[in-house]
Amino acid sequence: MAPKFGVLALLEAKAGKEEEVWNFLNGGREIVLNEAGTRTWYAFRVSENTFGIFDTFDTEEDRQAHLNGAIPAALGEHGPALLGKDPDLKLIELIAVK
Repeated sequence: MAPKFGVLALLEAKAGKEEEVWNFLNGGREIVLNEAGTRTWYAFRVSENTFGIFDTFDTEEDRQAHLNGAIPAALGEHGPALLGKDPDLKLIELIAVK
């Protein structure tokens, strides 16, 4: 069964905090390894100060469990010191997956 639900979050690092955002996201992998409902999780860089997270889930319940989990909590705690603005969070529905 292909995942049907996703989350796309774009993060803008404060000037001079780019490496800290990189390290924060790199450390997030260990957290999501313990989330049974998170099918895939990607952290990526778009530009010098823009980063992103993309996750996929089989069910809406799995997505909501993730949104109520450790990564969003850590973003809430550390985001104000690292990010220039609140994350741009999009809940998405997957149409086709390979």
